[in-house]
Amino acid sequence: MRRQLTIILATLIAGCAPTERLYTKSVTFPEGATAEQKIELASRVVPTKEQFEWQQMELTAFIHFGINTFTDQEWGDGTENPNLFNPTALDCEQWVTTLKRGGFKMVILTAKHHDGFCLWPTATTSHSVKSSAWRDGKGDVVRELSEACRKHGLKFGVYLSPWDRNAKCYGDSPAYNALFIAQLRELLTNYGAVDEVWFDGACAEGPNGKRQEYDWESILATIHSLQPNAVTAIMGDDVRWVGNEGGRGRTTEWSVTPYTPKSVAGGVESNAALGLEEMSRDLGSRELVSRANGVNWYPSEVDVSIRPGWFYHAWQDDEVRSVANLVDIYYSSVGRNSVLLLNIPPDRRGLINEIDAERIAAFGDYLTENFNKSLIKGKNSYWRASAGESREFQVESGKMVNTLLLMEDISRGQRVEKFRVEALVNGRWHHLADGTTIGYKRLIRFSDCRAERIRVTIEECRTTANIESIGLYYAERLKDEGRVVITSEIPTDKWLTLGFDAHKAIDGNIATVWQSEGLTPITIDLGETLDITGICYAPAAEGGKGTIFRYNLLSSLDGTTWSECVVDGEFSNIKNNPIPYIASFGRTITARYLRLEPLEEIDGNNATSIAELGILLAR
Repeated sequence: MRRQLTIILATLIAGCAPTERLYTKSVTFPEGATAEQKIELASRVVPTKEQFEWQQMELTAFIHFGINTFTDQEWGDGTENPNLFNPTALDCEQWVTTLKRGGFKMVILTAKHHDGFCLWPTATTSHSVKSSAWRDGKGDVVRELSEACRKHGLKFGVYLSPWDRNAKCYGDSPAYNALFIAQLRELLTNYGAVDEVWFDGACAEGPNGKRQEYDWESILATIHSLQPNAVTAIMGDDVRWVGNEGGRGRTTEWSVTPYTPKSVAGGVESNAALGLEEMSRDLGSRELVSRANGVNWYPSEVDVSIRPGWFYHAWQDDEVRSVANLVDIYYSSVGRNSVLLLNIPPDRRGLINEIDAERIAAFGDYLTENFNKSLIKGKNSYWRASAGESREFQVESGKMVNTLLLMEDISRGQRVEKFRVEALVNGRWHHLADGTTIGYKRLIRFSDCRAERIRVTIEECRTTANIESIGLYYAERLKDEGRVVITSEIPTDKWLTLGFDAHKAIDGNIATVWQSEGLTPITIDLGETLDITGICYAPAAEGGKGTIFRYNLLSSLDGTTWSECVVDGEFSNIKNNPIPYIASFGRTITARYLRLEPLEEIDGNNATSIAELGILLAR
């Protein structure tokens, strides 16, 4: 085996760039390979054609739309009346043209979310559009969107939630897997080309008390059979979740990683042996690769919503991300070797809201205006760079610059580990920035300067780096005035906490946090009797222990007799998306006192923390 490995590596090292051996999607290290030999092999792993084309899109859009849009929830429970789904002016062409205006290349639709409500007339369940009055039960959102995408030249993808809170067979693993694959077959055979199939890993117990076990092998085989050109994301084996829903890629983001898709046989065990999870800071260092048995081309997708929630809520109209914030997200996603998946949820009319549409258009205009033309003088050629090698670029005379673009030719792998950027100003070289990985695209921001020349040094790389493109720009700095965060519809200055001081939970300041050891109930005197339709719970922005997941909520008129409020009882998805969370009652409750009783912390810790509690009033 050692002799065979030596021959393979000798052949690789001796070969010139056009003939060097490359490994599509993955490579398993031979037994006995040294750390340097593993790095050599890892440097030659490249994406599949579909992964490469996916990376080139850069901007993709998520559309969260469904029964939750009409119940004002984030996670429905599957008991919703289908007749609640009734968009009065659904226009999928408006979605697509709005997104195309912003530079987006693909749209992914929530064909089914956790509530199990299907946006196409499936034969697998009555919990779908065919049971609604919308379009007289003959509507099909999936069809309308897929046709709009084809008409306007955008790619089309679907999100089908594995977790289904409506399906009675959920938890009976063989039965539910059969139902799920039947739904998948409908989506992949009736709507033309599907370019991405997106699954999260949401999983729970079914009505029988048993935890559902998904048959990922059969699920992925179904996709590869019916839509061989589609990439599979998150629980798929082509695209990896970045590990947060805040729009942040790593500053060192490797597409070549020992992290193995969890849907692949042995993937969970392999990741556990290496101490890896989606959120791990290090997914591709030399030290990590040296301990691995192989690596995969498994690039990062950064998902984030333009609003605090993933579904449309009218009360969040003042909290749509600013253009400045969207630009920052672009730098920390696309600019860090990832693809941005930005969620833009249509409203109850079935339209992308005017506020969101305006932001998307302005975001697209910013990218076009600021990255339209490089300020490097002349044409820069393909650069095969060895470690320590530098290249200088002349800047157009008198031009101010503040942003550098670097791109590796990922069709020949990802290899750069460290680089340095300098500028020649008034005859002297000045340090501008350092960086680690490049990958498909890296954007480096630095202070405004009127440089004569820019020098890029590849300080460390795996074998020989293949630099495909270098660009230099002056990108306008936008001031982010900040989003208004609504946590209560009335002032909280007269509220009191009873039994102990928990003022930081109700001081109207989301930056202050009340913390307590144990799952500690908090009782609030609102100071007057009010008609309330919901509460807002804001977790600590910096994370830490104590974020509430499951809870009870009680109300009282006199502080003595208490009644349970009709709420879902969990702050769904708050672990991945730690933002202020609205829990609607679905009716009006008259109360002067409220008591929040934590039942479970998101990580099972015995602690409670509240940045802010607020209420929604009946209108």
